[in-house]
Amino acid sequence: MSLLVYLDYAGIALFAATGALAASRKQLDLIGFLFFAMVTGTGGGTVRDIVLGRVPVFWVLNPAYILVCCIMGVIVFFTAHLLESRYRLLIWLDAIGLAAYCVLGAAKGLAATGSPTIAIVTGTLTATFGGILRDLMANEPSVLLRPEIYVTAALIGAGVFTLANALGMPLYLASGCGVVAAFAVRGGALWFGWTFPIYKHKPGRHPDDVM
Repeated sequence: MSLLVYLDYAGIALFAATGALAASRKQLDLIGFLFFAMVTGTGGGTVRDIVLGRVPVFWVLNPAYILVCCIMGVIVFFTAHLLESRYRLLIWLDAIGLAAYCVLGAAKGLAATGSPTIAIVTGTLTATFGGILRDLMANEPSVLLRPEIYVTAALIGAGVFTLANALGMPLYLASGCGVVAAFAVRGGALWFGWTFPIYKHKPGRHPDDVM
């Protein structure tokens, strides 16, 4: 198995675990856990493959990805109650998954198109869309609306990998640089509360007040 295949399985397993943890917070049954795990684990990669025109998408071609999601869903179903803070674990697993998946997505985008720009876009989509779907399904505050840096971490990780690849670095080194960069930014945002300046002018009116 190549390094990118390991990153693929690792990213899916980690995101599936965050989906199952979100299901545990909503006290769903086992089927709910499996559904959340599968949608969260495969969501980003599915969007990536559709954008790149790669159909059938990856988990249709290789059902082992679905099995990985199901295994993580079952494990979390029987162990989530042992955790002191499921949400804290969720966001840290999400950070690790983001770091792995932004590199994997960038590599697949680069292989499919040869364009560094597309590689960065597909890396960012792959790393973030699963978490966005998870929060929408669970009716949790979206990771996009949290104050800490999120999408930018995936963007930086994908960009670092793409640049390192363009400089001729070996795959393992370029991948490592991308993973470390993404996790450093996202982890630092969680640990130190890094944020960008926000829009502070007059907020938009409620749609009902405009109509």
